[in-house]
Amino acid sequence: MKEFLKYTLATITGIIIASILFFVIMLGSLSAIVASGNKPVSISENSVLVLKAGVAIPDRSDQNPFSGLDLVNMTISPAPGLNDILSNIEKAASDKNIKGILIENGLLSPGWATTEEIRDALIKFRETGKFVVAYSDYVLLQEGYYLSTASDRIFLNPGAMMDFKGLSGEVMFYKKALEKIGVEVQVTRHGKFKGAVEPFLLDELSKENEEQIKDYIGSIWSHVTGNIAKARGINEEQLNFMADNLVAYGAVGAFENHLVDGLIYRDELTDTLKLMSGLNKDDKINMVSMIKYTKVPDPGRMISAKNKIAVIYASGNIVTGKGSEYNIGGNHFAEVIRKEMLDTTVRAIVLRVNSPGGSAVASDIMWRELELAAGKKPLVISMGNYAASGGYYISAPGTRIYSNPTTITGSIGVFGLIPNAGALLNDKLGISTQTVNTNTNSDFPSLLRPMSSMEKEVMQMNVEQVYSGFVAKVASGRKMEPGAVDTIGEGRVYSGKKALELGLVDEIGGLKTAIKGAAALAGLDNYSIKELPVVEDPYTKLLSQLGGEVRMKLLKSELGESARFYQEFLEIKSLTGIQARLPYFIEIR
Repeated sequence: MKEFLKYTLATITGIIIASILFFVIMLGSLSAIVASGNKPVSISENSVLVLKAGVAIPDRSDQNPFSGLDLVNMTISPAPGLNDILSNIEKAASDKNIKGILIENGLLSPGWATTEEIRDALIKFRETGKFVVAYSDYVLLQEGYYLSTASDRIFLNPGAMMDFKGLSGEVMFYKKALEKIGVEVQVTRHGKFKGAVEPFLLDELSKENEEQIKDYIGSIWSHVTGNIAKARGINEEQLNFMADNLVAYGAVGAFENHLVDGLIYRDELTDTLKLMSGLNKDDKINMVSMIKYTKVPDPGRMISAKNKIAVIYASGNIVTGKGSEYNIGGNHFAEVIRKEMLDTTVRAIVLRVNSPGGSAVASDIMWRELELAAGKKPLVISMGNYAASGGYYISAPGTRIYSNPTTITGSIGVFGLIPNAGALLNDKLGISTQTVNTNTNSDFPSLLRPMSSMEKEVMQMNVEQVYSGFVAKVASGRKMEPGAVDTIGEGRVYSGKKALELGLVDEIGGLKTAIKGAAALAGLDNYSIKELPVVEDPYTKLLSQLGGEVRMKLLKSELGESARFYQEFLEIKSLTGIQARLPYFIEIR
């Protein structure tokens, strides 16, 4: 027995030492890969820049060298952000080695506003005389097709499918599921259009909510079909006929109806790119990824140590505290904004908002710092796919607000949620509780009993106060009367195009336009860009990936698209207290 214990202990010790050595070696190897990957690169002549579309595109590339590390599959494949994609397209326009751009369409949605910005950049790129070609191997989604209409030629694999059917907004309802498990969600809200609470109270859309969804997805579709008609020489009536009858679902139908220019295989695509580059079929053509091209020095890049524009990326739900890289921590972002306000080398601030909202308190904390910053220097807001409710709350102090036509914004309204899980514990699980109070409402708010009428009044009063404050802040920032804001408020959601008509935004434009607008307001010709928040230390990032991120990657690999439902339920868990966020979880496709 003594010998057995000795050998067992030695084996365990050996495993621990080997694991530590393996981790150190792996970390060293990854560090070496990262170090070599950060060096400037050059590209040869006769190159084509490859834009991977149809993938998730964040507003900002993650500068963390381990951001593309997939510990599940042991690969490094970082995804470029919108900021680098736009810069690369602009840089490629004057790069003599880049002959054109190839759009490789994929299977995921980057968002309509993100697609709009890239499309505008590609149209400008073509003005230099260089070509843009779009290709799809498997399926061409509607966003991918909209992006592809900025190209000279659109090609499909002969066996591919095309998605062209109009827009659909899908809302999930939880009422019956919550009833089955014995949970009642107690809701207070302001605004007849504040549909964020409807999934907890109804099993179908209210007329008001259905009306607003039809309005903003109709606005987006009208804008999209208008631009497609202009690019392809097909009138909008005909495009809608095609969408209604799914005539372009197959590659042949898409080609016969002139939505695409040809049905070709990958080898034929390569030959086409060579010919468009002025080469023969036997010549070599170089395909350059966005990630690689980001490392190519830009001779036209403006550098100034004295004059900087701080671009702060606020993406995700607005939450209290520090938050994480996947959301907007109110306290953390307030500190970032305050620091840039006090930095004398920072002449203007651009806040890139891509958020459906969240905590009303966290939004207000950020609003205060942004209001103070706007009093010191130009504060320009750039709206991405979403800038709604809390996302609009933090946009309101902007000196100037830029939005894409396809941005989802507005939703000026608030609501409060207090779940009552008493029936779940008592009837379903057989757990009972007993409360002893010193005062009448010492246990308010309780998650184990329904609210009394007085408690409901208190909650409603708080919601009304937050809503009144929201309206007042928007009115102040937009130079409008509170009554006028209330009229277009009440939680109603708008497209960016409609928001411009209502005075909620100042101009249609993307991130690059907003940065140039900030420079003009600050009177700058030469400046450098300072991107914030600061990237997390790469080794800390690696350790975090060993935990929660790996768990989420494994979950996604098992559940596929269904993993989003799990993530939505996680979001529901955080919806306590008064919220200023976009109504429901909506996917427009």
